[in-house]
Amino acid sequence: MKKLILIFLLLAFLQNTYSGNNPLWMRYPAISPDGKTIVFSFQGDLFTVPAEGGEARHLTVHKAYDFMPVWSPDSKTIAFASDRFGNFDIYTIPADGGAPVRLTYYSGNEYPDSFTPDGAGVLFSAAIQDVPENAEYPSGILSELYFIPVKGGQMKQILSTPAEKAVYNGSGDKIVYQDRKGYENIWRKHHTSSVTRDIWIYDVSTAKHTKLSTFNGEDRNPVFAPNDKEIYYISESSGSFNVWRMPLASLSETTQITFFKKDPVRFLSVSDNGILCFGFDGEIYTKNGEDESRKVEITLAIDEKENEIEFMTLTSGATEMDLSPNGKEIVFIVRGEVFVTSADYKTTKQITNTPQQERSVSFSPDGRSILYASERDSSWNIYQTKLVRDEEDLFSLSTILKEEPVIVSDDETFQPLYSPDGKEVAYLKNRETLMVINLETKETRKVLDGKYNYSYSDGDQWYQWSPDGKRFLVQYSPNSMFIIP
Repeated sequence: MKKLILIFLLLAFLQNTYSGNNPLWMRYPAISPDGKTIVFSFQGDLFTVPAEGGEARHLTVHKAYDFMPVWSPDSKTIAFASDRFGNFDIYTIPADGGAPVRLTYYSGNEYPDSFTPDGAGVLFSAAIQDVPENAEYPSGILSELYFIPVKGGQMKQILSTPAEKAVYNGSGDKIVYQDRKGYENIWRKHHTSSVTRDIWIYDVSTAKHTKLSTFNGEDRNPVFAPNDKEIYYISESSGSFNVWRMPLASLSETTQITFFKKDPVRFLSVSDNGILCFGFDGEIYTKNGEDESRKVEITLAIDEKENEIEFMTLTSGATEMDLSPNGKEIVFIVRGEVFVTSADYKTTKQITNTPQQERSVSFSPDGRSILYASERDSSWNIYQTKLVRDEEDLFSLSTILKEEPVIVSDDETFQPLYSPDGKEVAYLKNRETLMVINLETKETRKVLDGKYNYSYSDGDQWYQWSPDGKRFLVQYSPNSMFIIP
């Protein structure tokens, strides 16, 4: 069944996020080797701005998403990733502007790391083809390192193991890079685990890899200092991501270079004259030698790319749905909101209108309530919306609705389901523990302890009430499933 659904989408961005003297969320900044220009990504386009600040200039204007720019050694060309043909390919563009040239055509995603020292090619990361000897689990997030000539031609595999943010030294006999061991979210902060990234150096002539970092948290984004005797990188070893320096002759003598608090430093690059460039709190900074870090004052004189309110007609995109007990209505989730539509007429009503996501939606047994989970106040909680007027029995034609919380707590509570008699609601607490709450008394009880399950991602646990409401059919997944004896 296809329904035409008219919804209002409010874009919740402040005006200065788009343009003006204080633009925010300028990402992937990279300073040119000659230290004169910074390129960055903003709203999916590339811009350049003088390194000392000023008005930024559009470099790309395509409707696709352009990001991850890197400079050629002569500061005349920029390589970047763009999804102009569905997946991310690598393009080059003159730093002064012009038509981009596509370098890669693989059906997966390719991301540029750096140019080779002679400027003849681009190093990039992609999951294309492991060598037979590779013992890693084959996964699209565990990439290999490749080379592609800037004039076009056959790509060449440099390393078969993940080597992200790979950069040659000036003589081309060493490559410094960050590894990747698993699929932990790349933006996660303040975690220590076996999958946190480390810095390595690769000797081209001997094919030897040497681990440089020892911190049990995140060490990322290494770049060679102009003298090739040191590297700069970002690390959480001081609590939050900051820039550090490491001499290659004495790896333990690391020095913290920046001292930002709370928010992380991201996207490190360095010019040939030693000017560091990086992102912090949505803005761009530089640091020259012992000088203090300096925010680059940037003006973006650009038009808004989208209207503040967008009228949308949708015929697809529902992520889940449930049929009402009387068969006259369907409740569903689209774009994170709850809607109800008539099964017989072109009548659709929006039930929720929140900046947070709603999911796990269902009707009560009597069809007068809708149950769902919502991620509000930094926690997943459970709510229901009821018909208020006794004479109304359809949500799609209702005049008054009332939302009320079923359970709100610091615990993550989601995946709710009414009991067959509608007097109780079952739910998962903290992803693994099956609980039941009585809607009248608000008393809760534990049905299945979390020790009997192991949740690896939201939605991987399943349960169902028995028709008489006295038992549950559950998915059993021991929490030792990933422990290797």
